[in-house]
Amino acid sequence: MVDINKMKVNSSVCLKQVLKVTTHDMHTGGEPLRIVTSGMPDILGSTILQKREYVKRHLDHYRKFLMNEPRGHKDMYGAILFQDKPLSNEFGVLFMHNEGYSSMCGHGVIALGRYVVDYELVVPKSPETPIIFNCPCGPVKTYVEYINNSSGPVHFESVPAFVYRLGAEVHVPTIGRLSVDIAFGGAFYVIISDRELSLDINSSPQSQMIDIGGKITEAAREQIPILHPESSELSFLYGTIITDGRDRFTDGPSTNICIFADKQMDRSPTGSGVTARIALQVKKGLMQIDEEKEFRSIIGSSFTARAISEIDVGKYPAVIVEVSGMAYHTGDHTFYLENQDPIKDGFQLPR
Repeated sequence: MVDINKMKVNSSVCLKQVLKVTTHDMHTGGEPLRIVTSGMPDILGSTILQKREYVKRHLDHYRKFLMNEPRGHKDMYGAILFQDKPLSNEFGVLFMHNEGYSSMCGHGVIALGRYVVDYELVVPKSPETPIIFNCPCGPVKTYVEYINNSSGPVHFESVPAFVYRLGAEVHVPTIGRLSVDIAFGGAFYVIISDRELSLDINSSPQSQMIDIGGKITEAAREQIPILHPESSELSFLYGTIITDGRDRFTDGPSTNICIFADKQMDRSPTGSGVTARIALQVKKGLMQIDEEKEFRSIIGSSFTARAISEIDVGKYPAVIVEVSGMAYHTGDHTFYLENQDPIKDGFQLPR
């Protein structure tokens, strides 16, 4: 048997004309986050939205390279982190997925909170370390538990979350006419219960729910104009959340499945989705300020969330939502891309 540890490789030959990118990978409630740690060129722009536009126009091949197969997969999720001043507690972040770039990612914020503390990009403070992540949707105040020189659970305060439409009618091909709610929690989501789709979130095939969720998103994008009251950059429908209908505070934990981007399925309860659900439940009078509720994902992982204050966004009554969860480190990676590779951008198998 060949001892590969004793093999000598001429790296100047094997790795000639190669793109090299390193990442640190984590998961929050089972949902991955691939954090770029080196290998990307400078990203121009003075604001996070300008940086996102620059990446979309000039560096999107990095997203495809890291998110798509053979290095990633259909449901991979990533983050590009910026820190202007060493040991500052303020960061910029871009989130990326199988289709492009999102405006907010709750599971990503939770993972990044632990990452910047554990890798000493901030000065830790006990009992919790405050951090600000400047996301495309706005600044997100984040707090990482830090006790006995060890990081723990993370909670963040959302940007203002609000209900955009109640009972909007959408005609979905092969399904029919539906009445849906649309709420914003850092991104816009259609929210609908499983029983309204003749589904059972605990027993219906996941492939069926992904297919239906994707069809609802596509139909709603075509039929319902989305306009954020303060930013045109946020004026798009991100996905569909199918719930178990347990919306009242007294109902106990509620399970949901979030289908976003190009039929990507979140393994976590979805931080921005949970934020949107809280805004919807407060609007409907099903929950009150400071009532905390547990939200579970399709794999059983959980976040807790509660509305902590009220605010207005344009003409919309809104709430600030606190979402809490835990993330874990899963590995470090060094990825290579040879210039002559015929599938430089990777690929996605149809779903």
